[in-house]
Amino acid sequence: MADIALRFESARSGDLAMDGRDLARDDGLETAALLSLFTDRRATVEQLPTGFDLRDLRGWWGDSVAEVTGDQFGSLLWTLAREKQTTETLAKARGYVEQALAWMVEDRVTGQVSVATQYVARGVMRIDVEIERPQGVRIQYRFDYEWAGQAARAG
Repeated sequence: MADIALRFESARSGDLAMDGRDLARDDGLETAALLSLFTDRRATVEQLPTGFDLRDLRGWWGDSVAEVTGDQFGSLLWTLAREKQTTETLAKARGYVEQALAWMVEDRVTGQVSVATQYVARGVMRIDVEIERPQGVRIQYRFDYEWAGQAARAG
């Protein structure tokens, strides 16, 4: 089954992709990965770094009606907006990405998800995701996470 395709125009905005006068389709998993990574998962107070508003735990509205109690969508990447570029931050980011994409394996959409994170410039972290479909086909996606865009949203 295909999703409606999303395309990012810049680091801060995306939109539905068009195919002529119709919505474009995503027969892969790029849209699912984009939504999983860049939708803000609800945080606990303990997960918020110093300086964040403890009343702003964010979260996706659909979690309140999840079929599985406690099931959450999105990632905690947004909590890294004020973090320094360290190996610890890369490890946290990798864990957040793996957590956000875990549903794909649990729901048997994929056989395996592999994640790598690295800094590619000041304020920019690259997230490489490799998804192995049940038929053995491997799909690779590369996303750039920009601190400045997140800091502007958090501020």
